[in-house]
Order: sequence, then C-alpha cells, then structure tokens
Amino acid sequence: MGKYQEIKNVVSAYFNALEASTCDNVENVLKTFMSEDYDWRGVYPFREQSGATAAAEVFWKPLMNALKHLQRRQDIFIAGTNEIGHEPWVMSMGHFVGLFDEDWLGIRKTGKMMHLRYAEFNCVEDGKITKTGLFVDLIGFMQQAGANPLPPSTGQYFVYPGPRSHQGLLFEDAPEEEGIKTLALVNAMVDDLTELNKSGAGGCPPEVLQKTWHDNMIWYGPAGIGASYTIPRYQAQHQLPFRNNLKDKVFNGHVCRFAEGSFACFFGWPNLSNTPTGGFLGLPGGEIRADMQVVDVYSRQGDKLSENWVFIDLPYWLKQQGLDVIERTASIFNPECAK
Repeated sequence: MGKYQEIKNVVSAYFNALEASTCDNVENVLKTFMSEDYDWRGVYPFREQSGATAAAEVFWKPLMNALKHLQRRQDIFIAGTNEIGHEPWVMSMGHFVGLFDEDWLGIRKTGKMMHLRYAEFNCVEDGKITKTGLFVDLIGFMQQAGANPLPPSTGQYFVYPGPRSHQGLLFEDAPEEEGIKTLALVNAMVDDLTELNKSGAGGCPPEVLQKTWHDNMIWYGPAGIGASYTIPRYQAQHQLPFRNNLKDKVFNGHVCRFAEGSFACFFGWPNLSNTPTGGFLGLPGGEIRADMQVVDVYSRQGDKLSENWVFIDLPYWLKQQGLDVIERTASIFNPECAK
C-alpha cells in the first residue's frame, strides 16, 4: 500500500457516504468520519465552524436542500504531507452538480442543473478527518443563476475543465520524486512573486513568469475575474490589474501546501493582505485594507507550470470593505428571502 493510500481511502469513503446521504442524516455521516475536535473552514458567509454538527447545519444541510440529487464531480484528487504543519492532507477539486430547486443564500432557484466549483482540503489523522478547508465559487454560482453581482470581468468565466492530461485523479500514489519536482517549481514561483511584492514594483516583467510558467499556460480564476490563456493574456486580464490596482500587498503564508505527481495545491487563512486603490474587479478603491483567502491548484508539464485553478473568497474580501454582495444580491433579486 502506498504512503497516502490509507488517508485517500478515508476521504473517498467519506465522499461516497456524503453523496448517499440526505439532509436528515448528513450530520451523522460527518460525525462518523470527523474527529471530536473537528475544525471546518469555508468561504463567506460560512467561515469557521467547530465540530461536525456546526459544519452540517451551516453548510451541508442548506446546500443539499437547495441542490437536489447533489453529486461531486472530481477533476483532481491528490494527497501529501503538508509542507507547513507536516500532517497528511487530501485535496479534491471539481464541481458539485445538482438541480437548483430551492433558494440558497437568497439566490433564487432556477430548477436547472447547476455547477458549484469547489476545492476541498481534508487533514486525516488517526483515521479521522480533523480539519477541512472547503472553498466554493459563490459568485460563479450566482452568475449561473442570472444574478451577477459584479461588473464585467477581464477574463472569461465558464464551467472550467480539469487538467488537459485527464490524469488528475490519483487514487493510487504517484512516484514521490514527481511531487518533489512539482512542489519545488511552485515554491520557486511563489518566491519570485514574493520578492516582486517586497520590491514595491508595479507590474511584472514577463521574464519573471517565464522562469516557471509554460508560454501557453491557462489560469482559471474565480468568477468576477475569469480565465486567461497564455502569459501575455494572463498578465493583461488578471496579473497586471491585480498588481497595479492593489497596493501594500503582503503574503501571510499558507495553512496547507503539498504536491503529488504533477499536481500541487495550497490554501491560506489569509494568504494575502492588500489595499484596493481602484479598478480591481471594475470597482472603485476605498483604501480599506482587506485579507484574501486563496486556493491555488497547479498542474506541471515537464519543467513548467501549465495550468492553475484559483479560488479567491471575493465575497469575504469585499465584505471587509463594506460591500456584502450576497446580501445585496438577495435584497434585489429575492427581497422576500432577504427580509
């Protein structure tokens, strides 16, 4: 048995039991797989929850009530030892799919099939899941429901595919040396950008990206920003608006970071702190400093990074600046629910 096979089996069994559950028994499923001191983290408005009961009540029951016949469609499934805390984690990324038959978070039901993009990190210790970080793209969900809360995006948002190789589901362990290569490449890229932030320079010479990125890289950003293809378009459609319209950027570190095979991932709580000066997301700057919770999932092709799936908790970042896009959207599109 591979080094991470046991924790992969635990998480896979949990996913299967969760998909077979209902609103009535999902709490029992969580209690079966989670430790007594289970810690759950999610995007705004769910945030931090202690214990399986709280996670079920705040996130899973409302979601399962709204999205009927809920299923998890995975694109990437990997495991590894956290470079930060040295505990074992499993990461799954893909979409939750269901029929949007009941209102959720004030978003009006559509009766149609919906994709809720997700990345889920689970720490497994002594056969139990002790910590979860679950990020979903709520703005992408809102857009599918016809309630876009933000101005037009610089990139293109759509239902994103998994890796081009179609080899992201590592249910059996990959050779350890491949993960070491991938993580080293990701860390080199992070170091390059951290040094750029410390310099205070706006913009980013393309040569900095070319050190670690494939020329035809694809960046799958959150709804509100969208996806970009090739280094020049990535810079024009995300990196430069991000760098030039946010100041005083500080990297705060990660909660979890690991790699397996040609895939790597991390999330922070928060990863970044910054101050908007105006223009990012097509919004004015309020000079209010805010934290960003971010997930990055990477795919390596040879000696370069080729694909990057990114989640940013934009509703939380905006909430810190006085704009609650979830509450505002509900009050406009579903005022009875917002009362």
